[in-house]
Amino acid sequence: MTTPAKQLHRRIISHKATVGIVGLGYVGLPLSLNFARAGFPVLGFDTDSQRVEQINRGEQVMRHISRKAMQELARNGEATVDFARLGEADAVLICVPTPLDKHHQPDMSYVETAADAITATLREGQLIALESTTWPGTTRELLLPRLEASGLRAGKDYFLAYSPEREDPGNENYGMGDIPKVVSGYTDACRDLAVALYESVVPRTVPVSSLEAAEATKLMENIFRAVNIAMVNELKLVFDRMGVNIWEVVEAAATKPFGFMPFYPGPGMGGHCIPVDPFYLAWRAKEFNTTARFIELAGELNMAMTEHVGHRLLRALNDDGRAIRGSRILLLGVAYKRNIEDTRESPAGRLLELLEVKGARVSYHDPFVAEYHGRKSTPLTAETLRNCDGVLIATDHKDVDYALVGEHAPLVVDTRNVMASLGDVKARVVRA
Repeated sequence: MTTPAKQLHRRIISHKATVGIVGLGYVGLPLSLNFARAGFPVLGFDTDSQRVEQINRGEQVMRHISRKAMQELARNGEATVDFARLGEADAVLICVPTPLDKHHQPDMSYVETAADAITATLREGQLIALESTTWPGTTRELLLPRLEASGLRAGKDYFLAYSPEREDPGNENYGMGDIPKVVSGYTDACRDLAVALYESVVPRTVPVSSLEAAEATKLMENIFRAVNIAMVNELKLVFDRMGVNIWEVVEAAATKPFGFMPFYPGPGMGGHCIPVDPFYLAWRAKEFNTTARFIELAGELNMAMTEHVGHRLLRALNDDGRAIRGSRILLLGVAYKRNIEDTRESPAGRLLELLEVKGARVSYHDPFVAEYHGRKSTPLTAETLRNCDGVLIATDHKDVDYALVGEHAPLVVDTRNVMASLGDVKARVVRA
């Protein structure tokens, strides 16, 4: 190792290295908490001044991270909007969004902005690691040239790594401290320093041979899920025509102890990773004069499920002698998955737009999301349910009284199979 590498390694091993986290969202905030708990000085960076102030006061900013944990972070770390302080950090971990633009092309603006801010303060002996999900080649082709503009050389003066996040917000069985972490580096020294840092907060690191291998690993993990969800969504459509209950079929198939893993249908894909990653790989594949047709098809099929659900509600209303125009629809759940407040890429947003375009009067109830698309969550009461023409279950939150829904709603279009466990209910229930 070079002298800067040896010095940084000693600071990491002694837990004296200041860890800077760029982006204090669903990835960066748990990461900050884990490093703070491990005894590292933590300096978090975010552009949202209100969130920064809340974090520094120890307030709860996410439902799945307790106030006690936030107070612990406030005691052992600091958040700031002052990106000029990036030079204070020995390791800078980039945890910013990598969404799609309106043309379904990768939007790397957040990564570029973060890289430029880091370059402005880059100093000898720093470790820079990207955690954001992205296409293979991003760290080498996008991040490296920006950082090299500082005049410092990766692998000698400073150190560059890629280690994809594996956060699953709301998962009660697996947190960051339970999940092995894939780690790569621009050079062996870069990788080894990143391994030393992450081994302080994860049970095991999984070093891989290149930056691109680590970037591809993250895509593969999420595309695996996207493709299998697309398959079961398509089977839902086929089996529905045959009068077969897809949920019963999945549960029966899941009893096989080998060769099968259950995936479940839904109203479309949500969250940052699964709706995005297939398109990231398909976009990158075109640069190499090849295609990812199967993966692209999976992404398109999952997106199309939202429209299918909207039309299923329309047909259900029609069967009751009602037109969609003027109907009062209660959307139950707008978060992209159960028991969290995250609405990124949620199919509920597309459902809301689709129904309103067709003339429906849409309200929503979500115990985790107080405001959404310029409206507030409607209390779930017997009166609310009786006054609507139909309820569309888009997210199966645990803290919802589905028995109340079944007792008082005239029509329930259920995309999550939550009503099936209730037995006989007064509402007409339609699976979608």
